[in-house]
Amino acid sequence: MAAGTQAASAPTGAKRRDDSKKDRERGAQSEEELVRRNVETIARLEEAVKEQRSPGDRVADTITAFCGSMIFVWVHIAWFSGWTAFNALAPKNLRFDPYPFDFLTLVVSLEAIFLSTFILISQNRDARLADRRNHLDLQVNLLSEQENTKMLKMLEAIAEKVGADVGSDPSLKVLEEATDPKVLVEQIDRKMNGQEKKPGEKKPDDQKPDEKNAPSS
Repeated sequence: MAAGTQAASAPTGAKRRDDSKKDRERGAQSEEELVRRNVETIARLEEAVKEQRSPGDRVADTITAFCGSMIFVWVHIAWFSGWTAFNALAPKNLRFDPYPFDFLTLVVSLEAIFLSTFILISQNRDARLADRRNHLDLQVNLLSEQENTKMLKMLEAIAEKVGADVGSDPSLKVLEEATDPKVLVEQIDRKMNGQEKKPGEKKPDDQKPDEKNAPSS
C-alpha cells in the first residue's frame, strides 16, 4: 500500500517540477520579449531621428565620425611626413613649400577652422537629441510616479476594506501625495547652492532682533 502511494506521488512531484520549469521558461521568454520590444522601439526612434537630418547635418556627422577615427590620424601622419620630407630633401627647384613650411601651416589652420565648425554643428545636434531624451525620460518618470501614487491610494482603500491597519505608517500619507517637480527643483537648487539649512542651524534672518543687535564681547 505504501509502495503504491509512493509510486503515485513520484509522477506527481515530477510533473510539478516540469510545470515549474516551464513557468520559469515562459517568464524568461516573456521578459526577453519585453526587452526586445523596448530595444526595437528605441532603435526605431533613433532611426527616425537620423532620417530627419538635413543634408548639412549628414555631412557634418560624416566628417565628425571620420575625424574621430584612427584613419584620420594615419592620413595626417603620412601627409605631414611626406610634405615636410619632400620640401626638405627634394631639389630646391622642386620645393613648393620650403622650410618653415608656411603654406602647410596655412592649410592646417584652414582645416582646423572647418573641422571645428563641423564638430560644433554635430555637437549642437547631439545636444538637442540629449535634451529630447532627457525630456522623454522626465515625462516617463513623472508618469510612473503618478501611477505609483494612484496604486498606493488603491492599495490603502483595499487595506481599509479588509480591515488592515495602515494608519500607523506616517510615511504612507507622504508617499500618497503627488510629487511637485517645482518643489524638487527648488530643493536641489538650494542644496547645490549651499543654502539648505541644517537641522538646528539658524540663518541670520531667523535670529531674533535682540540677538542681532547684541554687542559682541
